[in-house]
Amino acid sequence: MSDWMVTRSSTAGRRPRALSPLREHLRDTFWFAPTAAMVSVFVVWVGARALDTAVVEALQDEGDYDTLDELLRFAEDAKAVVSTVSSAMMTFIGVVFSISLVAVQMASGQFTPRVVRLFVRSRITKATFAVFLATFVLTLLVLTSFDSTDDPRAVTTVPLVQSVLTLGMVALSLLLFVLYVNTTLRLMRISHVIARIATESFRVAASMPVPSGGPDTGPLGAATAWVPHEGRAGVLRDVHIARLVRVARKHGVVLRLIPRIGDFVVPGTPVLAVHGGPAPSRGALRYTVSVSVERTYHQDLGFGLRQLSDIALRALSPAINDPTTAVQALDRIVQFLAALARRPLDAALHRDRGGAVRLVQPVPGWTELVDLGFTEVRGCALGSPQVSRRMLAGLDDLLLLVPPERREPLLRHRELLRQAVDRSGPAPADRAFALRPDRQGIG
Repeated sequence: MSDWMVTRSSTAGRRPRALSPLREHLRDTFWFAPTAAMVSVFVVWVGARALDTAVVEALQDEGDYDTLDELLRFAEDAKAVVSTVSSAMMTFIGVVFSISLVAVQMASGQFTPRVVRLFVRSRITKATFAVFLATFVLTLLVLTSFDSTDDPRAVTTVPLVQSVLTLGMVALSLLLFVLYVNTTLRLMRISHVIARIATESFRVAASMPVPSGGPDTGPLGAATAWVPHEGRAGVLRDVHIARLVRVARKHGVVLRLIPRIGDFVVPGTPVLAVHGGPAPSRGALRYTVSVSVERTYHQDLGFGLRQLSDIALRALSPAINDPTTAVQALDRIVQFLAALARRPLDAALHRDRGGAVRLVQPVPGWTELVDLGFTEVRGCALGSPQVSRRMLAGLDDLLLLVPPERREPLLRHRELLRQAVDRSGPAPADRAFALRPDRQGIG
């Protein structure tokens, strides 16, 4: 690790969003959106109740008791509607929850358990639960606003605005329910699941620093200090890039992340190497490293390939035997690798406002990504000419895109696949057919 050479550069002055880790953590939770919706609807109800009270007081001050009497009759009709909505909404919530459980169970069993997080991160699913629970809470609050007296002179409030707000929430709930069912059905289809995984993977690749004309750094030299991991053991899910850059700039050092995002870390092992000075204080580095029980897309360049490979492996298992799904996963693997064919890898450099490198973050190299995408699938492709033909076509396409120094792992996988098919093929014609590149596999 000493004399580690920095050879990559990133955009000078690029400032990562400070709330990015927090936003990603909240997206991986299911409690935040419903809780925020219920709190928000309570605030809205307080305002609507105050408006209804102001309307009643204004009519009483003007002596317009006929209008108040009409509003009271309207309130009696609205109370029956609100009561019906209140009782039906819990049944509606139960139906949505049951659909979610069935969809999650089917997806995890057919594809891979790691796709469950697509359902957890689904904005439509969270919005549907949030609006349903908010509507239910609103109906309970509105029911408390109905006055027991029918005397226009003694009434204190008539929930007119509240009732209209409740009807609006019911209409919104019905609309979201339709969108929720459509989204859930899409997520149960493998093509859409694979497309979502690819989209998230491209988002991670797009967030990586890109080369620029800024000044490069020289050798970092030997580490002057080490920062051990403190806290629970788990998977390194992300680091707070902006905060680490600020800390390194303040102390005049360069921080180097030792484990890659997605690595399992245990307490006491080094997590940051410090170059150029003493280690920052423990308080300065607080909340800069996040550990969880599973990997996430955020900052993890290889997680998308991991999921695509898992889907292909499960599709090729004897229990499922679905090579077409494996071909679809290979389509996206090739697409993702093609997008990274000429991108600098191995390390991402994060600079401060002055353009100086302050954080070095390791990322998977080209060979590692190619191996992740093809090794395990290639081992299971024997006996499935559809998969071997698609893999060969993908490797040939990548060979046309990559620079010469990145051709070696592609040629290696191509030769290993050819040798494996030659050893397993029952007849020369079958072997020749399985080794004929085809972007659709067989069609």
